[in-house]
Amino acid sequence: MTLFLLTCLDHEGALDQRLATRPAHLDYVATFGTAVKLAGPVLNAPDGGPIGSHFILDVADQAAVEAFAANDPYALAGVFKSHTIHPFRVVVGNL
Repeated sequence: MTLFLLTCLDHEGALDQRLATRPAHLDYVATFGTAVKLAGPVLNAPDGGPIGSHFILDVADQAAVEAFAANDPYALAGVFKSHTIHPFRVVVGNL
């Protein structure tokens, strides 16, 4: 398995949709068990509100990350405007 950093950014004004979709999103993420090493919102510096999501995933390949991102309820509901995927290596700390 390989670690990947997935960063998803929200559309402007998507907060209400994000909040409405959050339970389904959390249920979806939970189905991946230990493959999700770390997950949480990207926050807006001025007010601390969510503007996206970060994930560190331990999966077979980038295609698995693409599938994870495409099927996230946030993506399906139109919350996310974009996402990026990068291989990731832990240098300090541990997962």
